[in-house]
Amino acid sequence: MTKIDERDKQILMLLQTDANQTTKQIVAKIKLSQTAVYERIKRLEREKLITNYVALLDLDKVEKAFTTFCMVKLVNHTKKSLVHFEKDISTLDEITECYHISGEYDYLLKVNVKNIKAYRQFMVEKLTSIPFISSTQSAFNINTVKYSTAISLT
Repeated sequence: MTKIDERDKQILMLLQTDANQTTKQIVAKIKLSQTAVYERIKRLEREKLITNYVALLDLDKVEKAFTTFCMVKLVNHTKKSLVHFEKDISTLDEITECYHISGEYDYLLKVNVKNIKAYRQFMVEKLTSIPFISSTQSAFNINTVKYSTAISLT
C-alpha cells in the first residue's frame, strides 16, 4: 500500500478542488518547491492514487439536470446474470453511476436525462429491455443539498 504524507494529502485535496491548477499555484499554497510538487503529483499518478482528471459540467446547460436514482432488483444472482447486467448497464450513457448494493435491491443507478419524458423513454426502451431485471424503483431528485466529488483525507 502506498504511504502518503500530509503534503501528499494537501496536494490531493487541492487537485480535487480544482484539477486545473498549475504546479506553480499549488506551490504557493503548500510551500514546497515546484520540482517537489511536480514529482509528488507524478508519483501519485504512477501509483494510481490519482486515477483521472475530469471536467464537471453544469447539468442545466447540457440539458441533463433531471437526476433519478433507480434501484434494480435482478431475477437471480447467478454469475451469468450479474455479468450480463453489468455489461449492459455500462453501455448506457444516461447512467452516470452504478453500484452493486446490499439490501432489498441489487443495484443503485444514478441516471441523468433532460426531463421526465426522457426518463420514461430510457426506462421503456433501454433499461427494462435488459434481461434478468425483476423490478425497478425510481426516486427523483427534488433538490441537491450536497454534491461533492472530493474525498476527505482526514
